[in-house]
Amino acid sequence: MPNLKEVQAMGKKLGISKVVGVKKADLIRKVQEAEGNFPCFQCEGAKDNCDEEGCLWRSECVADEEK
Repeated sequence: MPNLKEVQAMGKKLGISKVVGVKKADLIRKVQEAEGNFPCFQCEGAKDNCDEEGCLWRSECVADEEK
């Protein structure tokens, strides 16, 4: 799972203008959207409804929802 600095670098590469001072979860959703995916990271019900087995963020997303 990428750390915050790596997610910020991804965001910059994708042209997201504000990557510093943004919560990691919010930035991940912006990255998902910029990649053309549904911005669903840590959204309510993600654990039960996620069918994106190959998602880079899935393990952290599902683990956080289980807490």
